[in-house]
Amino acid sequence: MHTDMARSHEFGRWGEDLAARHLAARGWTVLHHNFRLGHKELDLVARRRGIVAFIEVKSRSGPLFGHPLEAINAAKRRELELVARAWVARHGRPGDVYRFDAIAVVRNGAAPPIVQHIEDAWRLQ
Repeated sequence: MHTDMARSHEFGRWGEDLAARHLAARGWTVLHHNFRLGHKELDLVARRRGIVAFIEVKSRSGPLFGHPLEAINAAKRRELELVARAWVARHGRPGDVYRFDAIAVVRNGAAPPIVQHIEDAWRLQ
């Protein structure tokens, strides 16, 4: 059991690292990896010009468990919004625009992984 959990955590970290490289290649600056508020966290916080994106990364090793972004339900969005408000209170700048992005990373055997970036998936309410 612990081995499966450790493997899952490593796979999640791999997906987050791949997502961070994907963002950097497109002009984003990653400000935080795993910004925490208690037990809740934002996977990535990135800035490009005046936009700050709070990014949830979901990784899958194939199509068996559905599309990765299906896991970002209303309860998960509320949790992310709570942590994002804490980030804004600590690090926000006047004039910044805040949004939530999602990145799906799918590993499909020996093929290169697929990275899908959904920009502006929802806004802070």
